Amino acid sequence: MADGQPKRRTFRKFTFRGIDLEQLLDMNKNELVELFCARPRRKFQRGLKRKAHALIKKLNKAKKEAPAGEKPEAVRTHLRNMIIVPEMIGSVVGVYNGKSFNQVEIKPEMIGHYLGEFSITYKPTAHGRPGIGSSTSSRFIPLK
Repeated sequence: MADGQPKRRTFRKFTFRGIDLEQLLDMNKNELVELFCARPRRKFQRGLKRKAHALIKKLNKAKKEAPAGEKPEAVRTHLRNMIIVPEMIGSVVGVYNGKSFNQVEIKPEMIGHYLGEFSITYKPTAHGRPGIGSSTSSRFIPLK
């Protein structure tokens, strides 16, 4: 650091079960499925349905039409049970949670997970002070 140049940051290279991203993208479906856990492996062996293929097709189209260096257009879907595969990386998916579509950007760490895991279906409770009528002693709290 004596010469005044800042130290260059090195980024950790992503690997999925010891295989880097470029090799994952080159793999065929059967080789990729062998890397997944039991439940996703069973789903792929039984065959992807038409809607899942249509989603992947739409994601590829959106990625192709996007200008270089920018995020692609979001593709909205109800398929919360779709397993994330390497060809989906970099895409933006609007995952339905029962009320609205939550935008999810697909990252390499998400491979093998379901889309629904990244779109929460409930609103977590914020536990504050108890309100009036919550207990018998609350009758005696003055109403400011």
